[in-house]
Amino acid sequence: MSTATVSRTINRIPTVRPQMAKRVWKVVEELGYFPNTQARALVSGRSRIFGLIVSEITNPFFPEIVHVFEDTAVQNNYEILLTSTVHDPERMKLAVRRMLEHRVEGVAVMTFGMEESLLDDLKLRKIPLVFVDVGPPRQHVSNIRIDYLHGIRQAVQHLAALRHERIAFITGPLRLKSATARREAFVQSMNEIGISVDPQLIVEGNHTLEGGEAAFEKLARLHSRPTAVLCSNDMTAMGVMHKSYAEKIAVPDDLSVIGFDNIRISQYILPPLTTIEMSQAELGRMAFQALLEDVQRESPNPKGTEYVLKTNLVLRESTALNHRATARPGQA
Repeated sequence: MSTATVSRTINRIPTVRPQMAKRVWKVVEELGYFPNTQARALVSGRSRIFGLIVSEITNPFFPEIVHVFEDTAVQNNYEILLTSTVHDPERMKLAVRRMLEHRVEGVAVMTFGMEESLLDDLKLRKIPLVFVDVGPPRQHVSNIRIDYLHGIRQAVQHLAALRHERIAFITGPLRLKSATARREAFVQSMNEIGISVDPQLIVEGNHTLEGGEAAFEKLARLHSRPTAVLCSNDMTAMGVMHKSYAEKIAVPDDLSVIGFDNIRISQYILPPLTTIEMSQAELGRMAFQALLEDVQRESPNPKGTEYVLKTNLVLRESTALNHRATARPGQA
């Protein structure tokens, strides 16, 4: 049969008669034939590859994003090219170069604050981009805005209902816009319930277990240590709980702890961690769909597209009533 017929069959074009297609697939199976995707991309002008750049693949927050992004890609007949920057601008430059060499159709940048200026090469080629929180309002750029305030407000109100007033907050690295946004959401939420924030109770961390331990060590040394700690991510919260155990400070009886992200392991530690969920699965799906919609859109939006991901408090067992507090008027 003709080359065109075989090509249409392999590309699953429905105009080929079922009996003929069956014969083609039988030979394909017998020969163990696989299409050359690079050659196909040269002919069609489309690679059907999306790039995915994450900060640190060893951070438990990112594997779920990668898993869902790849699953969604497979369902839509796409492949992914994955790179981890390890917070290194040079690695980011290499990542961008790899993306260009492989003729990617779009790139999701899940780095929560890496400098967007490093992606000039991609922007000049009008390749669709997806950012988290830092996407500029321009054509072929989608921005996933995280509603940090919703979940952090729930967390602060939950702690206030448990009679906590000395509430500390351990931030992420403040060079990241996402860390600054979470800190601002905490301060706003505290002001809304009429509790002024003691500057000593806001400590900068680095989103690691060790950073959580170091930050809580500073808080534990205060003359009046906090009765509750809200953390910028779950890894920090686990570090706080580890350090509190070493200091014989019981969680939640002596110290209530709340994390942020709701990574899978947070429900299995003891006590299970109360945390603010920022769905990694939904973030991965949203990032892929944003790229796909941009690729398929006939008339790109000159100001880009914004998507919103809401956060929500997940109650577990690492928070409890502050028994040392005096009830406020109106409280039971």
